[in-house]
Amino acid sequence: MQGDDWLNNASTRDAFGRYVEDLLGRDAAREFAAVEKRCAERGLAYRALLRYGEPTACLAAAAAEVGADLVAIGPPRPKGEPGLKSRIDLERLVRALRCPLLVACGA
Repeated sequence: MQGDDWLNNASTRDAFGRYVEDLLGRDAAREFAAVEKRCAERGLAYRALLRYGEPTACLAAAAAEVGADLVAIGPPRPKGEPGLKSRIDLERLVRALRCPLLVACGA
């Protein structure tokens, strides 16, 4: 096989999907632990949620599920900057949320 032909096999594609989800899950667990530690040091309540799916819908559903008072997200990644780009539709998110949205920009 050459190129992306290996993805044409359904079982291989499923195995690869599970591999990627596991990799993302481990990365998320590492980030959750770091945030939990910082929150505990400051006496802040923290609850980690992990969802797979369309980001805007997942975030809105998670905020509703926990009765969030505020949703905070980072800014969109600038064009040309390396890394994953958010697929959150800000207009849809604002309309779906029942609480304020804070877009936090770092210095």
